[in-house]
Amino acid sequence: MTFKKLLLLSLLLVLSFGISAQDSSNWLAEFNQDRLSLNRQGMLVLGSWSIANMTWSAFNLKHPNGLNKAYHQMNLGWNAVNLIIAGFGYYQSQSIESLSLLDSWQEQESIKRILAVNAALDIAYMAGGFYLRERAKNEADKYNRWEGFGRAIIVNGAFLLSFDLIMYWLHASHGSADLIPYLQNINVNAEGVGIRLNF
Repeated sequence: MTFKKLLLLSLLLVLSFGISAQDSSNWLAEFNQDRLSLNRQGMLVLGSWSIANMTWSAFNLKHPNGLNKAYHQMNLGWNAVNLIIAGFGYYQSQSIESLSLLDSWQEQESIKRILAVNAALDIAYMAGGFYLRERAKNEADKYNRWEGFGRAIIVNGAFLLSFDLIMYWLHASHGSADLIPYLQNINVNAEGVGIRLNF
């Protein structure tokens, strides 16, 4: 960890205990509630996508053919997992205990890291889907299965990549608009630490 990051974390830790003004507490609580609201809205989008896909695939599995059956089997399974993740994420974002400035900053950075990792995984999922489609060309007896599975994975991976990138942008914008300007009021120099308060 670089000296600057260590200094910033130390400063945030001190400030999280030292700043107790009512306006700061209200602002911080509102900032955290806005972050949770973004998460809830995202989980509703993911859950809605999953339910729509599961309904569509369940309907199509009533009249299956080889390729169609494989696609909708994978789509159904994939979106069942998405729905569980969306439900858990929605539940986790319902309420929050009072967080310090340091905890708020860490939560903000944590959600961005999670979304960035998810975006990388989404690309890997899509690559796996393309691999299955390529494999299908060499296995005539399993063509429908690999082609159908590959298509479903690519479609869902592309949706998740878009979803994670948009959520990352929303959270980064939220931090840039609210948290970063607040932190910029903190001045660290050789003489000590200063805080500029605006009234």
